This record gives sequence, structure tokens and C-alpha cells, in this order.
Amino acid sequence: MQRSHIVRPAAMFWGLVVFMPVGVTYLSALLLLATMGLAGGYRERYARLRANPLWWPMVAYLAWTFIVLAIGPHYPETGSNLFHGLRIGLTILMAMALTREEAIWALRGFLLIAALNVLLIVAYYAFGFPIWSPLRAVVMEVGNKSISNALLFSVVASTAAVWGIAQIAAHRPLRAVPAFVLVLGLGLVVALPLTSRTSVLALMLVIPVVCIHQWRSHLKMLVSALVLGAVVLAAALYQLPQLQHKVETGVEEIEKAQAGEIFKGSWVIRYYMYRDTGLMIADRPLTGWGIGGWTDQWHKRGPVLFADSNMPHNDFLWVGAQGGLPALLSLLVIMAGAVWQAWKRPDIAGRYALAATLIALIASSVNSAMRDAQIGLALLWIAMVYLRLAQEPRDTLPWRGLWPTRRIAAVLDEAVPQSS
Repeated sequence: MQRSHIVRPAAMFWGLVVFMPVGVTYLSALLLLATMGLAGGYRERYARLRANPLWWPMVAYLAWTFIVLAIGPHYPETGSNLFHGLRIGLTILMAMALTREEAIWALRGFLLIAALNVLLIVAYYAFGFPIWSPLRAVVMEVGNKSISNALLFSVVASTAAVWGIAQIAAHRPLRAVPAFVLVLGLGLVVALPLTSRTSVLALMLVIPVVCIHQWRSHLKMLVSALVLGAVVLAAALYQLPQLQHKVETGVEEIEKAQAGEIFKGSWVIRYYMYRDTGLMIADRPLTGWGIGGWTDQWHKRGPVLFADSNMPHNDFLWVGAQGGLPALLSLLVIMAGAVWQAWKRPDIAGRYALAATLIALIASSVNSAMRDAQIGLALLWIAMVYLRLAQEPRDTLPWRGLWPTRRIAAVLDEAVPQSS
């Protein structure tokens, strides 16, 4: 085996284990980093990174992190927060440094394991059987790992939605039926057994956006698609009282928090975190409180009931509290820039990446989807792999060859008119 080929299975391995516990995901990240080092081709990868639109925002983010580390105060949490901040940057850079073939292998692993996990969920709830402990977060709510898995299923659901919408646009509606069945099925999975309001919110926002991207030049089709989507969503809320209850509970929690109530609630803690972290940034807008300073300030400002929290459930506020507005804006430019790069590509590869990167942006805004390694080592990696493929030349079909079978690949990679 040539040295350059060892990166492909390592990239696929990371894709295969994104649903596994975080220790396995760390192992896959280290393995890919090691194989990239052994494979050589550093000039080619560096040139690819330098040509990437996210390169300079990433340089600014990392450089400012080290500046704040050098001039700011240090805390007991400085080491762990520095590690997670650098891990975010390294994850994005590794994805952007992949060749097209390596990105295809990573995506192949992700979609393969996602399909197997869908079958696992169906079998588990159809027959009932003891589930292997590392896979419990795939079929039921188990802390942040189940949130991570729900977000990954949202990426799969949005991928299916993009493909289904493309089939409708190409006047092949029967081909779209299995895709939308998968979308509805995974929507139920993330809303009920995995109980992730973040994932439900992401799907509710992302699918209309990809419809806009698909039909932005065809107003009648766009309006029809959005109306149909609104009807389906309303029907889901009406037919699924559990989902309706989750939405109502979230609204009630925000109203009670605004009235001054303090109790254990998903959006109650977010209300106080966002408010107090915003005040932290306002107090020190240039350099923040130093790497690791959020926890120290939270203990001084936040409600005692939530004192054990170590992140504000918003990655941009987290870096802003520790590194000021330059840190916040640099990370925001990276994530929003990723969405913009996907939006600018008018074909189906752009829509795949648009959905994945937008889910990552939403999750980073209402959860710690980058700071928390249980989520960030999976969702951020997969979203950036989608984006890496969307950055291939526009006259190519980046997803071609995803599956070895030529017939399947031909169906998946059918060209969509550039104007659609």
C-alpha cells in the first residue's frame, strides 16, 4: 500500500465511529492525524488549506486564542478550555485538508453506519432486546451523546430531503418517496426516543432553507414547497402530542425564566447563561476574561442551582467570554462562512453541504456543539467533510463514486440543472 492511501481508511474510520462514545471518536481523530503525518504530501495539503476561504478566519481564531492565553489571566480550567478551542480548529483544518477521495471515504463510512443504526433503531423498537452499552445513545436518551447522535441523524435526514427535493425538481416524484419516508422517520427518532429539541429545531429550519436554495429562481415552486412543509409540520404537531408538549414546555420555560424563576429546565438554564455570558462580554469586550475564565465568572454571576455547568450552551458566547469580541467574531465568521460557501454552490452538492453546515451552526448557537467533544468530534467533522466536497470545482460531481456500484452512484450523482 502506498503511503498516500493510508489516509482513506483512517478518514472512513472516523466516519464509521461518530455514533460511538467520545473516546472512540478521539481515537479516530488521532489515527487520521497520524496517517496524514505519515502519508506525506504536506505541500499539497497546505496549498489546499491556503486556498480555502476559511483559512484566514481560522488563522485569526487560533492566533487570537494564543494572544489571549499569553496576556490574559489563567484559571484551573485554562488547560481544558485551551485544548477544546484548539481541537475545534484542528478538526476543521483536518477536514479541509482532505483530498476529494479521502472525503468520499469519510462520507462513505458515515452514511454506512447511519444506515445500520437506522436498522438497529427499527429492530430495537419492533422486537425489543438488550442493547450493547456503547450503542444505547443511538436508541434512547443518554446525556449529550444522544444529542450528538440526534444531530447526526438530522444531517442524514436533511441529506435525504435534499435528494428527494432534487428528484421532485427533476420530475421524478416516485423516487423521492423513500427519501421523505426516511426524513419523517428520523424526525420522529430525534423528537421522541432521543428527545433532542435542538435537532428538531435544526430540521425545521434547514429543510425550508434547502427548498429556497433549490427553487430560488422559481417562485411558484418555492411557495408551494414551503406551504406543503408548513402543512406537514402542523400535522406533525397536531398528531404527536409529545412533540407539541416539548415545544410548549420550551416556551413556558423561557417565560418563567424572564419572570425570575429558577429551576432545572433546558431553556431556563440557557436563558440565564446567555444573559450572564452576554454581560461578561460587555464587561471585557476586547480580550475577555482569559482562556478558562467563563467558569470562574459563571460561579460569581450565575444562579447557584446551575453552578456545576462548565459551558454556556452557545459556542460563540463561550469563546466571546474568554477571548472577547475578536474571538467570538472569528469563530462566527468560520461557521457562517462555511454556510455561505455551501450556499454559493448552486447544485445538489452545495445543498448537501448547506444543510450539514447550517445544522452545525444552529447547534453551536443553542448548544455546545463544538465545545463539547461528545458532539463536536462528530457533528463538526461530518459537516466540514460535506463542505470539503462542495468546495470541489463546480464542473465536477463531488459525490460521484460514493458507492462502488456504478448504478447506485449514477442515481445519487445525477446532475441537477445549475439554475435550479
